[in-house]
Amino acid sequence: MDEYEYWHPLHETMPRPQIEALQLVKLRAAVGWALTGNGLQAELLRSAGVTPNSLESLADISKIPFLTRDAWMESQCAAPPYGDLLAAPPESAIRHHLTSGTTGRTPIRVLDSMKDWEWIAEMWCYAFWGFGVRPADRVFVAFGYGSFIGFWGAHYACEKIGCLVLPGGSLTTEMRLRQIVELGATVVCSTPTYALRLAQEARRLGIDLPAGPVERIVLSGEPAGSIPATKRLLESEWGAKAADTAGMTELGTIMMFECAAQPGGTHVIEDHFLEEVIDPDTGSPVPYGTLGERVVTSFGRGFIPLLRYRTGDLVTRVPGSDCSCGRTWDIYHGGIHGRVDDMKLVRGTNVYPRAIEAIVREYPVVDEFQVHLYTAEGIRDEIEVLVELTDPGDRKVLPELATELAKATEGLRIDVRAVEPGTLPRFELKARRVRDERTVIGTGAPL
Repeated sequence: MDEYEYWHPLHETMPRPQIEALQLVKLRAAVGWALTGNGLQAELLRSAGVTPNSLESLADISKIPFLTRDAWMESQCAAPPYGDLLAAPPESAIRHHLTSGTTGRTPIRVLDSMKDWEWIAEMWCYAFWGFGVRPADRVFVAFGYGSFIGFWGAHYACEKIGCLVLPGGSLTTEMRLRQIVELGATVVCSTPTYALRLAQEARRLGIDLPAGPVERIVLSGEPAGSIPATKRLLESEWGAKAADTAGMTELGTIMMFECAAQPGGTHVIEDHFLEEVIDPDTGSPVPYGTLGERVVTSFGRGFIPLLRYRTGDLVTRVPGSDCSCGRTWDIYHGGIHGRVDDMKLVRGTNVYPRAIEAIVREYPVVDEFQVHLYTAEGIRDEIEVLVELTDPGDRKVLPELATELAKATEGLRIDVRAVEPGTLPRFELKARRVRDERTVIGTGAPL
């Protein structure tokens, strides 16, 4: 590919030995910066006897203790609102953000400096440019612009590239659709779920999205952005190409993106992040092609040093050579598969929500769905998938869908039941399609 296809040609095409040499230099600098303070990350390093000089190779990263969300939250609860993680005084911050809270837990709160925010936007620039977004584009950001960090960095990245940015703000879904068409948006930023919701509303309004101006959809916030069936459905509904990205509030930005070559996965931004994939039970590294848990070290955010943070995200890492784009950065095949704690145990069988969505989205007649778990007769776990159909009378797909779901879950019986249109919730941010109402036998308490 031509150099013009890369936001940072030198780093994106750097040979693996040079990438690793750069990462080692940045890792030592990050450890040195963290040790200048007295926060949680500094305490972990000192307790393990880690200094910049003790890191002779990238393999020495194993000397650094893991940082977990639980430890982060304990620190935040002990010293609210931000905990003992800041490496700079709060008065030098310019931004406050927090996690979306979709897990029902207390949100993580973060601060950033002007330098941090410039870096945050830069990471998003890698993604937009790599997917083919250029200064002439008009980018509509279908996002509420609240305290959740979400697409804030994307907004500023598009300004940095030179695009015209169209903020969706507090507009209704109908108003957003009409602006997308009337203002000639060529790029839309959204969660996968909300992009589908926009397509559903467009059909109701008689808006022909494939005939409209949108050429690219930049997705984030959910694993669905890399589920082939969901992506095919989105691209069909919009008549546009869709690309996945993934980020974290703890990082402040994205750490992976899908390029224009669409290799079936997302490139890790390896000049700014050092990613490991470990066995979630043992903490040991796993080889290429093996499903494991992401552990991330960030080199760019100065306000909150982040070394070996256990994300809980499940990924499968493969070499960058699997993609034809010319980037040497490794790829997470299939993006993020879900979270370690997403798995549900039903009658001895592991059930992953992403696996269910991958099958349900093969059926365009399904407008929306929900996974419902409950306890039958006080003694037996049951699971059913509730679906809304585009044509409520077209129920012949239900038995076939149930059969396919059973095949994907080791023969587990999963009932599929149609519900009235408009019954199931819709989402703008991260979707919550799993409703677990099971009880602990004999107590009546939530499981």
